[in-house]
Amino acid sequence: MFWRMAGLSTASPVETILDKENFTLEELLDEDEIIQECKALNGRLINFLREKAQVEQLLRYIVVEPPEDADNKRTFKFPFISCELFTCEVDIILKTLVENEELINFLFSFLDSTHSHSTPLAGYFSKVVICLLLRKTLPFLQYVKGHQEIVKRLVDLIGITSVMEVLIRLIGADEHMFSNYKESMQWIEDTDVLEMIVDKFSSSDSAEVHANAAETLCAITRFAPPGLAAKITSPNFTGRLFRHALEDSRPKSVLVNSLSVFISLLDPKRLTLGVYHTYHQVSQGSMISAKPDTVEGMLESLGELLKRLDVSSSELTLLTTYGKLQPPLGKHRLRIVEFISVLLTVGSEAAEKELIRLGAVERILNLFFEYPYNNFLHHHVESIILSCLESKNVPLVGHLLRECNILRKILEAEKNCTLTSDPNMPTVSAEGRAPPRIGNIGHLTRISNKLVQLGNNNGEIQAYLQENSEWTYWHTNVLLNRNATENVYQWACGRPTVLHDRNRDSDDDDYQDRDYDVAALANNLSQAFRYGIYSNDDIEQDVYFDDESAEVVISSLRLGDDQESGSLFTNSNWFAFEDDRDSNECSTGAMASASPNAEGAAVVNGEGRDYDIVVGEDDDLDDTSTSSQVSEGKIDHPCDQSEDSKEAGLSENDKPHAWVEWRETPGSNEAAAIVPNGEVQIKLVDSNPDSASEPSSSSSVNTSETALEASSQSTNGDLGSNALQSSVSPLVPKDETTSGTESAPMITQESV
Repeated sequence: MFWRMAGLSTASPVETILDKENFTLEELLDEDEIIQECKALNGRLINFLREKAQVEQLLRYIVVEPPEDADNKRTFKFPFISCELFTCEVDIILKTLVENEELINFLFSFLDSTHSHSTPLAGYFSKVVICLLLRKTLPFLQYVKGHQEIVKRLVDLIGITSVMEVLIRLIGADEHMFSNYKESMQWIEDTDVLEMIVDKFSSSDSAEVHANAAETLCAITRFAPPGLAAKITSPNFTGRLFRHALEDSRPKSVLVNSLSVFISLLDPKRLTLGVYHTYHQVSQGSMISAKPDTVEGMLESLGELLKRLDVSSSELTLLTTYGKLQPPLGKHRLRIVEFISVLLTVGSEAAEKELIRLGAVERILNLFFEYPYNNFLHHHVESIILSCLESKNVPLVGHLLRECNILRKILEAEKNCTLTSDPNMPTVSAEGRAPPRIGNIGHLTRISNKLVQLGNNNGEIQAYLQENSEWTYWHTNVLLNRNATENVYQWACGRPTVLHDRNRDSDDDDYQDRDYDVAALANNLSQAFRYGIYSNDDIEQDVYFDDESAEVVISSLRLGDDQESGSLFTNSNWFAFEDDRDSNECSTGAMASASPNAEGAAVVNGEGRDYDIVVGEDDDLDDTSTSSQVSEGKIDHPCDQSEDSKEAGLSENDKPHAWVEWRETPGSNEAAAIVPNGEVQIKLVDSNPDSASEPSSSSSVNTSETALEASSQSTNGDLGSNALQSSVSPLVPKDETTSGTESAPMITQESV
């Protein structure tokens, strides 16, 4: 147990087992509370588990595969509980393990090549080893230093993700490890662990091995000790890795994962593996730094790498919803384009000259138009174009504008904005259907806007744009109109002009990205409650709007405040019904608030009794069993009178029928309802039991329980009580109450 208190705690099942004269480790492992007792530092339990025989048996459950005929406890439960006992980080148990070489040898026997390595046991092994690294760092590292073959065995099993995690932590490629044990890690820098990892790209055909090897090398580029970092950034290392990546006989996974390592070498902060990372990870046009030797080592094999972008030699075909790809772009081509994108952000003049000489930018730009639906590709190509335009290397800018002729490609794509049916193109539209619109128009728009923006500060770009008359016409008649149409701050769909003016005057670029009209949302939410779309059982609601770009809290949103707050919000009303538009225009002063606790509550004080009356007009209520129509002259609703009725000079008694609902406010003892015959039935229940025998002073009030129950069942389910409350009219003020001896008046229905 985590805590014990005399007289309250019950005996733990673990204590019951420990009280036995003869008990086994399996009995304890089968008890569910053993982990809790271990974390609570149960002295008797820990003294038993610290024994060498018990630690060895726990390791056996983790290291040794269970027999095929073993039961579920031996196969699943006992290995799991054994691992959890070690990871409880009880110092005395870990000390027994790490200080006994025989036990730790037995633990690392899991790495033997003759041993089977199931995924569950590999995970348990990884957790125990990492726990020793964290809690017993010095003695554990001393053991590994004396048994350096462990590093080689870890590399051999790098295809198992759990083993890869142990290797990453062991060689110091984890940002949270060994900050205080740098001297103990010096021996790892003298090993050939990097060469062993790189050789896995040539010795294995497994995609898992290639991916895990690349992830280990990427971790080394980010957090490795200085010795390993110097090795991995050397030209010899990059050349060796390039040779493995460009072997024709190797699987494509070698090239893909090797390029991930090169990208990490150029930009260590860039995540290159796992869930696809590219979009919004590195700001476009931002410059990164890399060692010149590392970049030059990559340029030697750049020509061979660019040959892999050729799609003419592939015969693969992939059918899609819009047509077919012949061939698909593939991960390896996409990763090459990403590598070129990162290489340009380095700002190396040697790299830019080599890319110009090899025609890499032009080839990649052609891929942009050959695969119009690959948005990953479009993002990388856009980054390449922006890096070229913002480069200080004038020949690179001229190469993009003139040799690559980017303006002509943009204008042709805008002119022929549907997918081609040419069978010789990589992307072909489906037969028998109209070709769809190409999917890179948005990126073309952003690239065009960037050209115009940079042209204002760059004379060469400005002169090139002005030379092209077709571009000038397209910019004036198409691009500017498109920008105006796609400017979200000009849309009249719930974005208030106040917020737009604030955005326009703000110098903060992050604030410009806010795309939420919280004020209009709050108003529309109030309208939603008014029309019964949501339940309004509670009078007040706390509405919170939270986003990474805006954190707005609107507290105590009261129903019925839409008349006051409507002046603050300048745009749409999503829940405005057609019948309400005219009435809303003339509702200032004559129209009561929709809030049940606003001025629309008439109070009939019969010893402190409060009643709410909701009076309104609704033509749809004529056919319902709950509609009640009144002809009281005091009920005035001028905003709802039609023009015909005004011309006819209707008297106040001839006004349209209105429905009346009496309801009890919270805390009162009365009950009111509308019965099918249209009469308001009110039952007064006096809180004073002595007054139960006194007759009511008003004979017109029907106090029948049956009538009250019938009225509660006659509510129109289609409209709902909230919908009835939404149609409101002037109500009797609360302060207009009768004497305490009088009962509520009865309102009858006028026959139709």
